[in-house]
Amino acid sequence: MHLLLIAYSSYCLFIYSWIALAIAVFFLLLRVTAPYGRHSSLKWGPTISNRLGWVIMELPVLLLLWIYLAPVFHSISLVSWVMISLFCLHYLNRTFIFPFRLHTRGKKMPLIIVLSAILFNLVNGFSLGYYFAHYANYANSWFTDIRFICGFILFFAGMYINLRTDDQLIHLRKPGETHYVIPRNGLFEWVSCPNLLGELIEWLGFALLCWNLPAWGFFIWTAANLIPRAISHHSWYRNTFADYPANRKAIVPFVL
Repeated sequence: MHLLLIAYSSYCLFIYSWIALAIAVFFLLLRVTAPYGRHSSLKWGPTISNRLGWVIMELPVLLLLWIYLAPVFHSISLVSWVMISLFCLHYLNRTFIFPFRLHTRGKKMPLIIVLSAILFNLVNGFSLGYYFAHYANYANSWFTDIRFICGFILFFAGMYINLRTDDQLIHLRKPGETHYVIPRNGLFEWVSCPNLLGELIEWLGFALLCWNLPAWGFFIWTAANLIPRAISHHSWYRNTFADYPANRKAIVPFVL
């Protein structure tokens, strides 16, 4: 019993340290623009295929998650399976569908981005996989808890926003075109990056419906990555297009 308490305390300390790192990274990314997409340049080192990069960097989270789940497959509760399924739903799209819908033939991404994303996803695969394999203890009554209900709604609302606005961005350009244009219509009239807003809402919903430490850590890391990225995108749009709508915010309507 004592060893189990030590293991759990060590696990929690690791997650809290991971969250503290996210906060530090947030402030760093407010000063240094990460080389995603339009912000990429050769100064960041070697590059690889954009599509291949997406697959390589997103796949580890699914693999590691299932490495932890496989030995306890039959003892996982129904509530936990719903949570795990929601998480996997997002990453199955990000790994096997989204990269092949992009009109980015010939485009490259810095290898440093791929490697940093692999590290990020390995930690998330461990933190969530270890939690659901060893500590999750949800009764079926959790399905009627207000946190689960609100989180479930937020998750799918955020996913819809993310998928819908990603689709709009993908179809801004015809296959083979590489130039940038100003996105219009829908939530793009309110914020520069509604796709990132949707993903933020999605993972807020996930953290709420799970109500556990690794899920909240994952949301905090998501915010630490996406908010500075949205600010960078917003600044790039305003500097690139003289007629860019002045009333748009970066990621949160009327606020940020």
